[in-house]
Amino acid sequence: MRASIVHAPIDPAALVTEVAHQSNGATSVFLGTVRSDNEGRDVTGIEYSAYEEMAESEMAAILDETRDVFATAHSVIEHRVGALGVGEISMAVVVATPHRAASMSAVLYIVEEVKSRAPIWKLEHYVDGTREWVGAGGQESVR
Repeated sequence: MRASIVHAPIDPAALVTEVAHQSNGATSVFLGTVRSDNEGRDVTGIEYSAYEEMAESEMAAILDETRDVFATAHSVIEHRVGALGVGEISMAVVVATPHRAASMSAVLYIVEEVKSRAPIWKLEHYVDGTREWVGAGGQESVR
């Protein structure tokens, strides 16, 4: 089990290999990517920032909870920080378990908990040149 904030592009295939184990019959993968539109506005990219130590600690705690609830011994989270363009992977969650239901449920739990608990913020960049903090307790425009 591993939870990391990363500065380089995320390699999903490497993460699948990392959680592989002969006792597992199911591997579930979630890839969060930067989309080109948010609430009707054209997006050119996102700038992610984090309180890295705290984010990694919180993500590790989430993996511990997931292990206890869903019996997942093989899981990994990577969340990227820095400037990302449309289509780039911002977060990857990979969970491998003996059976598919636990694997899929664990991935959903992890994604939702990371989004609500980890101190990671995103600043969206729009085609019109404006930027806006999204999901940080209210939206604030930045020019």
